[in-house]
Amino acid sequence: MEISTDTLFSTLSNEIRLRCLMLLHHQGELCVCELTHALHMSQPMISRHLALLRDTGLVNDRRAGRWVYYSINAALSDWVKQIFVITAKANKNQPPFADDLEALMTMPDRAETAGCG
Repeated sequence: MEISTDTLFSTLSNEIRLRCLMLLHHQGELCVCELTHALHMSQPMISRHLALLRDTGLVNDRRAGRWVYYSINAALSDWVKQIFVITAKANKNQPPFADDLEALMTMPDRAETAGCG
């Protein structure tokens, strides 16, 4: 899938969207409730940013019952995927990215509910 350079960097310039993408890069697929927990933000705020990521083609969503799960679009161009890899690697131990991942990993009941509960 082709995305313009302007669209990509404009989308990534927002901290919330970048943090969501970095968590998705590390985890593969996440439910909205996992992202709200990790980023300590409201569901409407996270959903609004995820909708923009979906509309630009950076992420895909799938519905499972009442839950919506997001993942990075596997059809993205290699150059876009490389930007995600490099950004994630360079920032994985830096705040807020390390804090987000820590919050996600310590989310109560996450394993038992396979996402949201």
